[in-house]
Amino acid sequence: MKQSHKVHSRVKTISAHDWRACPSVERVPGKVSGDWVFRGTRVPLRALFENLRDGASIEEFLNWFPGVQREQVETLLDFELETLSLPIAR
Repeated sequence: MKQSHKVHSRVKTISAHDWRACPSVERVPGKVSGDWVFRGTRVPLRALFENLRDGASIEEFLNWFPGVQREQVETLLDFELETLSLPIAR
């Protein structure tokens, strides 16, 4: 249970992250209350992180949000890994 709390806290930290340099996302005033969304969609980034936190796979997320492209998710996750200064395993 304690670890779950840590993961949830981490998701909150990611949500507040500055995504301006990530090409797969955008923030438009008046669109989804100004939340960061996947570019060209109304799907907020937090939807991905919350679903992953809750055990969903990327494939499931893409099925649930068909406007989001796999490349956008991969770009977003790679961007976050680079931001955290973690090596990207391929």
